[in-house]
Amino acid sequence: MDNLRFVLIMAFVMISYMLWEAWQFDYGPKPQLPVSDTPAVVSGGEDLPAADGAQQDATNKEAVPLSTVTAEKIIRVKTDVVDLEIDTQGGTLRNLDLLQYPKDKKNTVVNKLYRMVGLEHEETDVSPIRLFDSSLDNLYLAQSGLIAGENSSAPDHHAVYASEKDSYKLQTGEDTLVVPLTWTDEQGLVVNKVYTFKRGSYDVELRHEVINNTGVVWSGRQYNQLLRKPFSESNGNNFIRTYAGGVVYTEEDKYQKVDFEDMADENLNVASVGGWSAMIQHYFAAAWIPPQDQKNHFYTKELKDWRYVIGSYSPAREVSANDKTVFSSQLYAGPKIQPAMEEVAEGLELTVDYSWLTIIAKPIYKLLNIIHGYVGNWGLAIMGVTLVIKLLFFKLSQASYRSMAKMRKIQPKLKELQEKYKDDRQRFNTEMMAMYKREKVNPLGGCLPIMVQIPVFISLYWVLVETVELRQADFALWIQDLSAQDPFYILPLLMGITMKIQQSLNPAPIDPLQAKVMKMFPIVFTVFFLFFPAGLVLYWVCNNTLSIIQQWYITRQIEAEGNK
Repeated sequence: MDNLRFVLIMAFVMISYMLWEAWQFDYGPKPQLPVSDTPAVVSGGEDLPAADGAQQDATNKEAVPLSTVTAEKIIRVKTDVVDLEIDTQGGTLRNLDLLQYPKDKKNTVVNKLYRMVGLEHEETDVSPIRLFDSSLDNLYLAQSGLIAGENSSAPDHHAVYASEKDSYKLQTGEDTLVVPLTWTDEQGLVVNKVYTFKRGSYDVELRHEVINNTGVVWSGRQYNQLLRKPFSESNGNNFIRTYAGGVVYTEEDKYQKVDFEDMADENLNVASVGGWSAMIQHYFAAAWIPPQDQKNHFYTKELKDWRYVIGSYSPAREVSANDKTVFSSQLYAGPKIQPAMEEVAEGLELTVDYSWLTIIAKPIYKLLNIIHGYVGNWGLAIMGVTLVIKLLFFKLSQASYRSMAKMRKIQPKLKELQEKYKDDRQRFNTEMMAMYKREKVNPLGGCLPIMVQIPVFISLYWVLVETVELRQADFALWIQDLSAQDPFYILPLLMGITMKIQQSLNPAPIDPLQAKVMKMFPIVFTVFFLFFPAGLVLYWVCNNTLSIIQQWYITRQIEAEGNK
């Protein structure tokens, strides 16, 4: 079993796995979501949780018109990392721009190279990524509010708040930015809705301060939800498909995807101590995190006009006359940076979706992060991870290469056997197995050790695909974005050359037809890798190069042993 066959096996497994995930995403069976036994109740608006905590009727899709997403008054908020708007109608967060994440990278090096060769190059869009969006085509909002109990009133996300200022900006030297909104009813109930933004952080604190001046007991609960239209982004690569949809994390079931089809099929209604709900996409996520020491109820809904809601509501709380209480929650809205997300809530870093290989992929990501901390370059970090993985599997690779070297050594004898027994296939197989035994060669010796490594390589693939830190990260020279394909296809060509060199070190197949087919694989894989992100191709080039060095050294050792 030669090393090229390992490449084919690994590529086949990777492609099969991605095809299986894509099929599951489009046509596979949907998970059975737990639902409440409580009867459905329509209360307030169709896009709100009911006052008693029961799910509302998702079939009443005419209850909330699209006009409700229009603004009463807009408050502009800007920190060092986000620029967003708060609609005074409900205090809803909208039009959130991630200032440190442009849509495309302005690649001056590539632009100069294109001009040097006289080719036109499409101008890049360097405007920031917009996460929340108030436009009807890309509707995505972070809503929150209070649901009042019987004989009580409270502001939901349709209520209009008052604000003293139209804009807030985090000033130099300030670490936090507080944005207060106020709502008052005729009976004297006052609700202060307060957002707190932090310097360098995508974590936003929300407080609903309820001041009961009504003279009677007030009761209610807080809810937080994300409203979105189905989202499908193009990452510029047809070979890479990432999940975009809802996610719920609970104490019992942990990380659970709830895509838009799930929401359309059935309302989710589960209870858990702690937990969180989110909408995620490639590289970015928004998640509402309620207090982790209380029992929270998580829900989803399908609304009219292809809108979907995922969120949670708190336990009901009573406030005596002339007393007050505070409901709190957190919102994370930004890039899926795992160390930052780990500090916000348990399991939030799982939104970086490595699927069933998370147990292997997370340590690889941490290793990548550690190496980057020393070298300061993500391309060099990828090379470092490749070297570490190669060292970890050195003994297994050594056994594989020794087996291949021995197979290469006996190739002339096998060809003689093939010629001698060309008309007797059974006799040829018998003599071949006898030769393997006599020469102490295991034909599977090169295959089995490498098969053990396949989950590691697939995990590394997903780490490089899902890691937002690699997005638009430069390496050197013309590689200014490791998450995009090589603009001049130099790395794929180098990968093909290293693959061809590796192939020359492997024992050639005895079958002439098979040998001809194998010679085509470096060309086929070069074309295949033209469309892969540069970071992945860089890994393959480094891995092939290290494999060539190791295999060449072991082959020389075996040949030297045979000459003694």
